[in-house]
Amino acid sequence: MNKKQSYFIQTDLIILFILFVCVSLLAIYNAQQLEQYENENFVMKQIAWFTIGILLVAAIQYLDLEQLYKASLYIYIAGIAVLILLLISPDSIAEPVNGAKSWFRFPGLSIQPAEFTKITTILYMAKVITSHKEKYDITNLKTDTLLLIKLVVITVIPVFLIMEQPDFGTAMVYLFILGMMIILSGISWKILISLIAIVIAAGGALLGFIIKFPVLAQELLGIQQYQVNRILTWFDPTQTTSDANWHFDRAHMALGSGQLFGKGISGVQVYYSEAQTDFIFSIIGESFGFIGSALVIFLYFMLLYKLVTLGLSIHKHSPFGAYYCFGFLSLILIHVFQNVGMTLGIMPITGIPLLLISYGGSSVLSTMIGLGIVYRIAVEQTIQNDYLFK
Repeated sequence: MNKKQSYFIQTDLIILFILFVCVSLLAIYNAQQLEQYENENFVMKQIAWFTIGILLVAAIQYLDLEQLYKASLYIYIAGIAVLILLLISPDSIAEPVNGAKSWFRFPGLSIQPAEFTKITTILYMAKVITSHKEKYDITNLKTDTLLLIKLVVITVIPVFLIMEQPDFGTAMVYLFILGMMIILSGISWKILISLIAIVIAAGGALLGFIIKFPVLAQELLGIQQYQVNRILTWFDPTQTTSDANWHFDRAHMALGSGQLFGKGISGVQVYYSEAQTDFIFSIIGESFGFIGSALVIFLYFMLLYKLVTLGLSIHKHSPFGAYYCFGFLSLILIHVFQNVGMTLGIMPITGIPLLLISYGGSSVLSTMIGLGIVYRIAVEQTIQNDYLFK
C-alpha cells in the first residue's frame, strides 16, 4: 500500500462503524424473534442496506471538500425538489400512512426523502456559514443577524414541506440542528440569549395549548390525534389509554426485565410493535441489560467525540468541513437523545430511529452518506497533517 492509499484508511472510523453494524444486526436479530416477524428477515435486509451504504461512502471519497462546497447549493435544491415532488405525487406511489405522506413507496422499496434532506441541509448550512464568515471578517449585530436569517430560511423551507406531510417529529430534528448550528456559528450571545428566550416561551406556549385544548390544537395546527396522545402521555401517562401509553409500558417492561446483563441472544419476551425500528433500544436493554445499553451509549459517545475532535482539527484548513462535522454531530445527538429518551419515558414517542442501529433503508443510507462526508473530511485532515509535518 502506498502512502496515498493509506490516507483513506481511517482506522478509528472504520472500527466504530464495524461495532455499530454488529450491534445493529444483533439487536435486529433479537427483535425479529417476536411472533409478529415470523416471515421477515430484517437482518439480511439491513446487511443489504449497509452494503449499499458502504458503496456510497466509497463513491463520496472521489469528491474533495472544495467540490462538495461548490455543489452544496445544488444538492440542497435537489433535496427540496424531492420533498415538493413527494407532496404532489399521487397516492399510488406516495400513499399516506397514519395521515402522513412521508414515503415514496415502490414494490419492495420505500424511501423517506426527509431523511436525506437532513444531510443536504446540513451541507448547505455549513457552506453558508463559511462563506458568510469569509465575507465579513469583522462581525457585528447586523452581520450576525444576517447570518441568522440565512440559516433560518435554509431550515424553514424543508421544515415547512415536512410539516405539510405532516411529520412533526422529523421537523423537530431540523429545528434542533438549526439551533446547534446557530450556536456554533459564533453569532453574538446578545442575539442568542434573546432567541433562546423566544424559543422557550413559544415552545412552552405551544405545549400548553396542545395540553389544555387538544381538540382545537388538532384543528388549528393540523396535528393528528395520535400525536396529541403522545404529548399527553409524555406529561402524564395516566391521562390516556392510547397507543403511546401502551408503548411506554412495554418499553419500560422490556428495559426493566433485562436487569444487569440481559436475557441474551434470542431471549426477547416482551412484545411490542416496531421493535426493529423505533424501539430498538428496548430490545438492546432486554437482550443485553444495563451493561449492554451503557456500552451502546458509550459507542455513540465515542462517535460524537470523534466528530468534535475532527471538527476542531480541520477548522483551520477547512471551516466548511468543521461546520459540517458539527452539523452531523447535532443530527446524531438529537436522534440518540430522542430515541433513547422516549424509551425511558423522558421524551414523547416519535418515529425517530436510533441511527446506525435501527432497521430502515432511508435512515441507514442517509446516515451512511453523512458518514461518508465525515470520512472524506478525516482523509483530508490526514493529508493536511502529513504535509504539515514533512
